[in-house]
Amino acid sequence: MLVAINSQNPQPRLIRKAVEVLRDGGIIIYPTDTVYGLGCDLFNKRGIEKIYEIKKRNKKQPFSFVCADLKDISKYAFVTDYAYRTMRRLLPGPYTFVLQASRLVPKIILPKRQTTGIRVPDHPICLALVKELGQPIISTSVKAEDGETLNNPVLIRERFGHCVDLIIDGGVCQGGQSTVISLEDDVVDIIRVGQGDVSAFT
Repeated sequence: MLVAINSQNPQPRLIRKAVEVLRDGGIIIYPTDTVYGLGCDLFNKRGIEKIYEIKKRNKKQPFSFVCADLKDISKYAFVTDYAYRTMRRLLPGPYTFVLQASRLVPKIILPKRQTTGIRVPDHPICLALVKELGQPIISTSVKAEDGETLNNPVLIRERFGHCVDLIIDGGVCQGGQSTVISLEDDVVDIIRVGQGDVSAFT
């Protein structure tokens, strides 16, 4: 099912419809400020296992997830004063921050190290989904067989329509992955340079 939602002013009725799919254990594809994300409710173990299958991804590789805001992040990760100040300056935005996970984060998405990647994308649809659901959504980029990132919802439906429950058409995403920054132990480690500006850390 493909549902078109206004990317600037998401229709509440359609957001609720998408969240019903998530609450029923479904998997959705949704736009972010970087690429389209493949996701489910953070606490849907069966959904997470299916996403690993769809992505053909090794279960030792973790998934990041989307939170609604900084307050939300503090439930799922240990946030120091330094980390809070850093994230407050950059979020919402095209960054994934790696932090020490709290006990609320399901073991299935954690590798051997107890760290997790958390995003607060600057995208109205994405944030509306998480706020309406009331808890985080798994976030992993939608890619073709050759590894190319897919940002066009029509092409995404052709490739993934048979294996997900809902695809949200929020227009073509700008493309390019998020910048990944570890703030573990208050040490900045830029793991991947993507859309976000990292000049403040270099």
